[in-house]
Amino acid sequence: MNGSAKLLVSLVAALAIAACNAGGSSSMPGIAGQSSAQRRSHSMPMWQAKGLAHAACPQITGKPTCLVLIESKGGINLTVAGWTPSDIQNRYNLPSSSKGSGQIVAIVDAYDNPNVASDLAAYRSEFDLGTAHFKKYNQEGKKRNYPSGNSMWGPEIDLDVEMVSATCPKCTIYLIEANGADEIDLDTAEAEAVKLGAHIISNSWICPGSNSCVDSSDFDTKGVVYLAASGDSGYNENGNPESLPTVVSVGGTVLSGGPSGWSETVWEFAGGGCSSNGGSSGEPKPSWQHDPDCTYRTDADVSAVAWNVAEYDTYGGEGGWVTVGGTSVATPINAGVFGLAGNASSQDAAKKFWTLKEKSVRNELHYISSGADGSCGDAYLCTAGTKQFGDYSGPAGWGTPNGIKAY
Repeated sequence: MNGSAKLLVSLVAALAIAACNAGGSSSMPGIAGQSSAQRRSHSMPMWQAKGLAHAACPQITGKPTCLVLIESKGGINLTVAGWTPSDIQNRYNLPSSSKGSGQIVAIVDAYDNPNVASDLAAYRSEFDLGTAHFKKYNQEGKKRNYPSGNSMWGPEIDLDVEMVSATCPKCTIYLIEANGADEIDLDTAEAEAVKLGAHIISNSWICPGSNSCVDSSDFDTKGVVYLAASGDSGYNENGNPESLPTVVSVGGTVLSGGPSGWSETVWEFAGGGCSSNGGSSGEPKPSWQHDPDCTYRTDADVSAVAWNVAEYDTYGGEGGWVTVGGTSVATPINAGVFGLAGNASSQDAAKKFWTLKEKSVRNELHYISSGADGSCGDAYLCTAGTKQFGDYSGPAGWGTPNGIKAY
């Protein structure tokens, strides 16, 4: 896709965001878990209602589901369609050509994608990223006896390894395939990633509307950075594992422009808000998180582009280049940035983002100043640019990468 076409698509997305924001409620949020501002705003994801994309995996409340969205505008392409690694590296000022060696980024997904190695090789060859340092394991840590294939999770698996490659081509990538999309198998795969020596673990799946579908003890190993997608259903549509205090919750943006001048706005469908899910209880608030309008864990923490990104997939029924979206794009992008930083052993989940000085936030992250992911009375939990709590907003977190210092 050429630059002008990319810009047109991004401008259309930005106009859709503005239209969504114009219809928002004017009620202000109160104590988390009690006011209407803390309740989920819709049952059907708006990207589905608007016919913008289809989900690769079924979206079932309380059950683990992959989050990649296949955008409707492009279909299957013989050539690249969407943002490429050079676009992502340029926008986020990443030292991708010089850093990341020796860092192990693990991807945890469900089922097997038998084509993942060849699809990854094709993606990396297209963009001159070199040969991947890639290993695939089952949930017991064996490089054989993989689980049964599942074409619904196939595009997610390809996307995850390709996005880590886009930001950190020198990183070593481990793919751990759980036997199924259920709590026990995914928790087992998560623990196995640690046993295999992962420094960073990326999860592009969520249990929509549930804070109790995973074992939190499988997401809290000291010295390991866990990331998870904040979801694709807008304000307060959150859930495990991204809502856990020990996990970096990753929101999403829409990217437009090019190397001569980039801009980003909130992706209107990004998850974010208060982990109470509109109820009277939620995930505990970390000691380093101190925003005023949520008594529980607030998400997201950080973000990246989540719309109009190029993926190569031959197993999920796509058969070539497709254009994809979702916070499952932004999550492995950020996992790769942590790989470039190379300091997972000293991290405490998202603490560093929340404790950066104001000047550092502006210098080391791209401030997202516009857009919203729902209606919360124009408050920071769903709206960017309010300045109610510094540069923070629920759907975009503290911003998108600007180099690796913030990581």
